[in-house]
Amino acid sequence: MVPSLFAVDTALHSANNGFVLISAALVLLMTPALALFYAGFVRSRNVLNTMMMSFASMGLVSVLWVLFGYSLAFSPGSGPLAPFIGGWQWVGLSNWSAPYGDGQLSHGAVAFFQLTFAIITPALISGAVVERMNFRAWLAFVMLWSTFIYLPMAHMVWGPGGFLGADGLGALDFAGGLVVEMASGVGAAVTAVVVGRRRNYPGHTAPPHNVPFILLGAGLLWFGWFGFNGGSGLVAGNLASLACLTTNTAGASAALGWMVIETLQRGKPTAVGMATGAVAGLVAITPAAGFVSPLSALVIGCVAALVCNLALQLKNRSGLDDSLDVLPVHGVAGLLGILLTGLLALKSVNPAGADGLLAGHGVQLWIQLKAAGFTLLWVGVGTFAILKLLALVIPLRASDGDERQGLDINAHGEEAYNNEFTM
Repeated sequence: MVPSLFAVDTALHSANNGFVLISAALVLLMTPALALFYAGFVRSRNVLNTMMMSFASMGLVSVLWVLFGYSLAFSPGSGPLAPFIGGWQWVGLSNWSAPYGDGQLSHGAVAFFQLTFAIITPALISGAVVERMNFRAWLAFVMLWSTFIYLPMAHMVWGPGGFLGADGLGALDFAGGLVVEMASGVGAAVTAVVVGRRRNYPGHTAPPHNVPFILLGAGLLWFGWFGFNGGSGLVAGNLASLACLTTNTAGASAALGWMVIETLQRGKPTAVGMATGAVAGLVAITPAAGFVSPLSALVIGCVAALVCNLALQLKNRSGLDDSLDVLPVHGVAGLLGILLTGLLALKSVNPAGADGLLAGHGVQLWIQLKAAGFTLLWVGVGTFAILKLLALVIPLRASDGDERQGLDINAHGEEAYNNEFTM
């Protein structure tokens, strides 16, 4: 009998393969959750456009990933560019059925898992330019940014022989503090500056139109984060348990911390504040989730609430129209998580990691700082160049009339809410 293509499954450990696939599905859910979270903040006339920016990322990046994305991010490179970008040998996901690493997984499972990270990263950037960016320009931006910024970042941190990862500088980034969080935060800040402020900002900003959307979106993001961090060890074992425990602990402590801070600031906690705090804590633990203890995660969440709350206030005073606070929540919390990993990491928790400063290995904090600095420069300069080149071809900004009327009806010919009463 001729063996089936699926005979390779007999060489794989089904439990780990299944765990990674489930984790991938959880992370994929995070992008629609993000769409709901962001949509709650904007005015009702821009709800669909805001959600479409995230859903467009799901479609575009999925296609790019199959065509060449996974290959350039995770295959071995060649020549002097090998530390920065992979090769073309896996285009079309031609290796989907091949064993990955020591044979406990298939490349198909790993490719699907990593795809979900590539999808949500540009979607996060959209929060900085909602209610004003030309949708066609957004589509082009996602394609270019994913190709020229995200793929090299993923390879440098997680790819074989990557410049920043274990084979290079030695930075610790368990689930995307550099690749996803800092990259999206820096990209968002640059995009907000280049595209420009919303009309009448900051004088006439509207309150969130649907706070329950925000809470539901944040809750679904929290749920998906167990796949985001828990699945990043690619093994259904104690490491996944640790990552899930640290993830929940940091999210919870940051949510509570933000409530305390708001109570001291204004006399009462807000639902939006608690949701924001939870996300900040989840972001901050992302690079550290598999390298620190649950008690350290508690500290990381509390520090994230304090630092990100301060960063948000500074952002508001600066006049930067990062509409949904991507820089202070994702960029700053991502940077904080990278640095606290260099402070609190323990090899006794994860032998594949490294000891941090508090365990007597101060050089790790310096390594984390250098990796963060490189990410800031790479993403900042690259995002600026992409936007400036794109602006030569297509307007980055919606017209003044479209912005006044709302982008839902002008960009998509639809409205989120039909206010007409029919008999």
